[in-house]
Amino acid sequence: MSEMITADLVDLDLAAETKEAAARSLAERMVALGRVTDLDGFLADVAAREAQMPTGLDGGIGIPHCRSAHVSEPTLAFGRSSRGIDFGAPDGPADLIFLIAAPAGADDAHLTILSSLARRLMNEDFTTALRSASDPTAAAALIRGEEATAPGTDTAPAADAPQSPAPAPPAAAPASAEERPAGDAPVSRAEPSPATAAASEAPSAETASSAASATENGRNRVFRIVAVTSCPTGIAHTYMAAEALEQAGQNAGVELTVEPQGSAGFKRLDPAVIAAADGVIFAHDVPVREKERFAGKPTVDVGVKAGINRPAELIDEVRGKAERGEITTTAHAAPMDDAGEPGEGYGTKLRKWLMSGVSYMVPFVAAGGLLIALGFAIGGYTVDKAPSVAEHFVWTDHTSWAALLFQIGGLAFSFLVPVLAGYIAYGMADRPGLVPGFVGGSIALTINAGFLGGLAAGLIAGATVMAIQRVNVPAALRGIMPVVVIPLVSSAVVGFLMFLVVGKPIAELQKALTDWLSGLSGANAIILGVILGLMMCFDLGGPLNKVAYAFAVGGLANPNDGSLKVMAAVMAAGMVPPLAMALATTVRGKLFTRTERENGKAAWVLGASFITEGAIPFAAADPLRVIPSAMAGGAVTGALSMLFECTLRAPHGGVFVIPLIGNPFLYLIAIVAGTCVSAGLVIVLKGARKTGRPEQSGTADRPRDDSAGNEAKVPVAA
Repeated sequence: MSEMITADLVDLDLAAETKEAAARSLAERMVALGRVTDLDGFLADVAAREAQMPTGLDGGIGIPHCRSAHVSEPTLAFGRSSRGIDFGAPDGPADLIFLIAAPAGADDAHLTILSSLARRLMNEDFTTALRSASDPTAAAALIRGEEATAPGTDTAPAADAPQSPAPAPPAAAPASAEERPAGDAPVSRAEPSPATAAASEAPSAETASSAASATENGRNRVFRIVAVTSCPTGIAHTYMAAEALEQAGQNAGVELTVEPQGSAGFKRLDPAVIAAADGVIFAHDVPVREKERFAGKPTVDVGVKAGINRPAELIDEVRGKAERGEITTTAHAAPMDDAGEPGEGYGTKLRKWLMSGVSYMVPFVAAGGLLIALGFAIGGYTVDKAPSVAEHFVWTDHTSWAALLFQIGGLAFSFLVPVLAGYIAYGMADRPGLVPGFVGGSIALTINAGFLGGLAAGLIAGATVMAIQRVNVPAALRGIMPVVVIPLVSSAVVGFLMFLVVGKPIAELQKALTDWLSGLSGANAIILGVILGLMMCFDLGGPLNKVAYAFAVGGLANPNDGSLKVMAAVMAAGMVPPLAMALATTVRGKLFTRTERENGKAAWVLGASFITEGAIPFAAADPLRVIPSAMAGGAVTGALSMLFECTLRAPHGGVFVIPLIGNPFLYLIAIVAGTCVSAGLVIVLKGARKTGRPEQSGTADRPRDDSAGNEAKVPVAA
């Protein structure tokens, strides 16, 4: 197999001014070597990964990366910018840019090589040597680990040594981390070899306890911490956070062991090491796997970038929690449900908590709503008056089968508010929040507080559990806290507040909202349709989209003419973005890449099925043209659906539930109109880019072949 990086993949004078242009410039080198098969498709995958979280790091480093079907073998390209490029790092632009390309099916050994690089990026001597490298060959060799970076730097070859044999390290090289005394470095710093197919180290219980007799600040033993790191792709940030935490642990004199949960899998920490730990640090952007192993310990839960940027603060924080006796049963499900990075506002946290509840509610909506829709389609609108199928069911009567589907769907739908409340509380306080959250949601249904009551119940339950968890309790009581005390006290508090304090006012507000929707007509209905259409198409399945969708679904719990109109407008607008992109790629295919044209074929089906996310690949590659176009079409469709007084009894299904739509012909006209508006706008905007001046990104237009064999000019930076 080829070396992961060669001199041809190094640009020591990277002229790009934006992160998009930098990624394109480095990716073009990969294409020239046959490592990337579709430039635009690969860059779309890079952009989609960048949209999840900025890839800039403190210290002037940018690491755009992704796993992509357009990559033929693991490849690394390196660029050095004299002016710096903004990759979203807190301390400013990056001058060292590493573009990491991993195949979608990359094996464990290859991913281990990439994790080795990620760890070395945390070594200041390594980055200093890269900044002073004089030619591409030397820089590529340095990155491969074939020569020493500077005195005091680990000179052993990286995990890719089998691909590119390295000369023996100089005799004067200092001892590697694994050769140091356990008291100085309780965590092995050696990188795993590809043969192990393991992306992390897991010190044994004996190693972890070897420093137990050490002293720190007059105490009899060192403080022990276990940590878990993970990121969406599991390639770079995962291992950089692990390295940063290990180094900070050594500097602080604590015994810190890390379990990086990367794409190549992970090796579980020894249970004895976890049992002996005094605290836990979770630095992750995806849920921690098997996190119940860490229950009952003081826990700090943050995003993975916090583990890279401020590891010493995290160590101090978990030590403080241990000294105060703040015990967490398990850490929060993921940083998107927790406090996040420092400086993140309460509004951002609130949005994440609400999204946690909505995301768990959606499967109940899909299952229950579609079963209800099928019941109506088979049995007619009187099926809701049918007796219970447990008491009366005729096997040969289609109305009995319709009633069965309707009643199953109705039961599934009855869980919407409790699930919403329960998982909002779960997003705030993890598993202990489930019981009071579900209790509060059920009370909201009992007192007719509906969807708004569920929101309030979830927030109250989560806040109550978080407050209880802050109480410093005796060690003898900690074992019963999560199974007895927290559920008992929090359920009682939430029940009291929902029944006697906040529940009734919310129920009145819910009734007022229902009455307002019932009376919607004329200009008011059209304005609401425009707003809902814009929300559905702004982030294509993101938070605003989910808020609009949850608002519409909440109205179906007690349906009336107004709530059915809202549901119709929301689903119609949500179908527009993928249908518009499909239409645009069909009408003016030359404006789109080959990959986008293929995605356009699938977008027909996705749009017709009301899967707004079908437009995400187009928005990731060209957000400034695609998103405004989608919003314009969504607003038109939402307004027309309201104007035509279309109604919808099913919360999902797209064109497949047309029989359940009021004024179906006009409904389809609204969808077609919005689709044409969006498709027309995106064609005009992309056409103007094509014929206009090149964008100021330091790049020029480059030719590419379209499917018809003609040559078209497209700007390098989209």
